[in-house]
This record gives sequence, structure tokens and C-alpha cells, in this order.
Amino acid sequence: MKFIRFWTLLSALMTAPLLVAQDSEEPSLDGGTIESQFEYIFKRSGNYNAEGRRYEVVRAIELDKLRGNVLDSLSAARAEASQLNSTIAGQETTIENLNSKLEETSQELAAVTEEKDSMSFFGALVSKATYNIILWTIIIGLLLLLLLFIYRFRRSNVLTQEAKTKLADLENEYEDHRRRALEREQRISRQLQDEINKYKKSK
Repeated sequence: MKFIRFWTLLSALMTAPLLVAQDSEEPSLDGGTIESQFEYIFKRSGNYNAEGRRYEVVRAIELDKLRGNVLDSLSAARAEASQLNSTIAGQETTIENLNSKLEETSQELAAVTEEKDSMSFFGALVSKATYNIILWTIIIGLLLLLLLFIYRFRRSNVLTQEAKTKLADLENEYEDHRRRALEREQRISRQLQDEINKYKKSK
């Protein structure tokens, strides 16, 4: 973040104008950029050589004016940098708040997604896949029990029908046996009566 502030300040220093003036105006110390004011100073300066060296002679009033303009420009740049730093700090706070809200929203979304993808099974949340497996296991188990019940019912029904058939056959056989026994008893009874009658006649 310090790196960003440094470059912001540097950009402000390089682009901040000293006074409100158009670049198209004649260069002077009353307006224009710092660079144009330095150019103005160099153009208006005199020069002389002494001891093999070249010197530039600048009027003190113009140098004071230039220094004042530079200090004003630096002060304005610092104020702008301070304002930019305040704006950046406010934006950082806003970003932190937004990140915090985004994290809360992500957590809520994850919770809602988990709840959406889950089913309540006897009070416990289970995934839909697990719920489907449990549900189909119960359904298949009930179907197997139903098939087993139908099989046993039919088997019992067949056994009952066989028992009824055997009972009917046994009753018919018993009825035939009773009828034959009755006929035999009646025949014996007639023979006995005939023998009794013969015995009486012979006396």
C-alpha cells in the first residue's frame, strides 16, 4: 500500500500545475508548470566564464519567486497526496467491509447450499444421495417382505386347499365305509332274523 501512495504522490508532483494558466501562454514565473518556469529562468539568466568555468547569473527576485512557486507547488502536491491518502484509507476500509460482508455472504451461501442439498431424516441432516440410498433400501426391503408374505400366503393357501381336498376325500371314504358297514349290519341282522325264524319253525 505504501508503494501505491508513493507513486500517487510522485504522479501528483509531476503533473500538478503551479498556478491556473494555459500552457500556450508566454513562459513566466506567474504561471505555467515548474518545468516551464525553470526554462524561463534559464532563458533570462546571464552567463559568464571565470577560471575556465561557466556560471549562470539569475536575478535573486526571480529565484525567490521560483522558490516560492516550487514550495507552493510542493505544498499543493502534499495536500493532494494527503487527500489521496485519506481517500485510499477510506477505500481500504470500504474494501475490508466489503470483504467481510462477502465472506459472511459466502458462508451463508454455503450453509444454504448445504441445507438445500440435504434432507431431514429423523431429525438429522443427511445428503440427498445418502437419503436416496436409505429410502430405496427401505422400499426394496418392504418389497422383499411383501413378496415373501405373498409367497407364504399362496403356499398356505395351496396347503389349505390340499388339506380341504384330503378332508373331503376322507369324509367321502368314511361315508362309504359307514354306508357299507350299515349295509353289512342290516344284512347280518336279516340273516339273524331268518335264522331265528327258521329255528322257531323247526320247533
